[in-house]
Amino acid sequence: MRVVFAGTPEVAVPSLDAVADSAHELVGVVTRPDAPAGRGRRLVESPVAQRAVELGVPVLKPGHPREPEFQAALRDLAPDCCPVVAYGALVPRSALDIPPLGWVNLHFSCLPAWRGAAPVQHALWAGEQVTGATTFRLVEAMDAGPTFGVMTERVRPRDTAGDLLARLAEGGAGLLVATLDGLADGSIEAREQPTDGVSLAPKLTVADAEVDWDEPALAVDRRVRACTPAPGAWTTLAGERVKLGPVDPTDLTSVAPGEIMAGKREVVVGTATTAVRLGDVQAVGKRPMPAADWARGVRLGEGARFERVERSGDR
Repeated sequence: MRVVFAGTPEVAVPSLDAVADSAHELVGVVTRPDAPAGRGRRLVESPVAQRAVELGVPVLKPGHPREPEFQAALRDLAPDCCPVVAYGALVPRSALDIPPLGWVNLHFSCLPAWRGAAPVQHALWAGEQVTGATTFRLVEAMDAGPTFGVMTERVRPRDTAGDLLARLAEGGAGLLVATLDGLADGSIEAREQPTDGVSLAPKLTVADAEVDWDEPALAVDRRVRACTPAPGAWTTLAGERVKLGPVDPTDLTSVAPGEIMAGKREVVVGTATTAVRLGDVQAVGKRPMPAADWARGVRLGEGARFERVERSGDR
C-alpha cells in the first residue's frame, strides 16, 4: 500500500520509523513549515522533516493543507492512505478525500476520552491510572472519527507527561502499522465512537501551569507532572518566576500553603494538606538545579513563601 505520513514533533518520529520499516511503501511525508527556534530564532525543520530527509523521502510543508498546490502534490503522490501522528493542522474535507482509504490518525488516549491537543497531560492531571492510544479515521470534527484499534498503558505513580507520552509514542507506532496492515488486507473495520464518555483535552497554557499552593498536595503533584516538560510548572518568589520540576508529597502537616522550609538536603513547601518536597528548581536565566542548591543560592529568609499571580476572576 502506498502511504504518505503526516506528523510534526518528536513524538511522531517513532511512528514514521515504524511505517518506513513496514511492508507499505512510504512515498512522502507531510509536516508543518520550518519554525524559528533557539536564541537566534533561526528557521529549523520539524523533527519529522529532519527524519524524512535522513530516510530519503520527499517532504511537503504546506502553510495549510487547504492550499491547492499542496493538494495537487498529494494527488501526484497517489497515496492509498495517509497515517497521521500529531500533524498540528486541521485537514479539510478536500484533502481527506484524496487517499481512497482516508487518513488514519494515532491519538494518545482511549477515545472518546480526552479529545484534543493535550490528552496525556489531561489524563495525568485527572489522576487516571490507565490511558492508551487509539487509531481512527480522520474526519473534520476533532478526534471524532470511527476507531480501528486501541492499546492501553498503565500510568506509573511518578510519570510526567513526557515520560508517559514517550511510552505511548513507541507502543502506538506498532498499533498504527497494525492498522495499516488491516486496511491493506481488508481484515479491519472502523467502528463509530460511543456518544458517552467524551472528554476534552485542550492545550495547556502557561497560566494553567502556575502552581496553586492552596490546593491539596495531590493536586499540586498532578499539576506539576502534567505540565512537565511543557509548558513547565512555575510559581513566583518575591515577584520573580521560578520553574519547578516534579515534586514529592510528604506527610508533613506543619507548613502553611506556599511557605518554604529549606534544609541542608531538601526543600519542602506547604499546600492545603501536606507539604511537598521540591525536585529541580530553575530561576530566571539559570539552569535547573536541585532545590537545596537553589535555596542556598537565593538565601531564603525566615517566612519566605511562594506567591500566586493574581488574575481577573481569581476572587
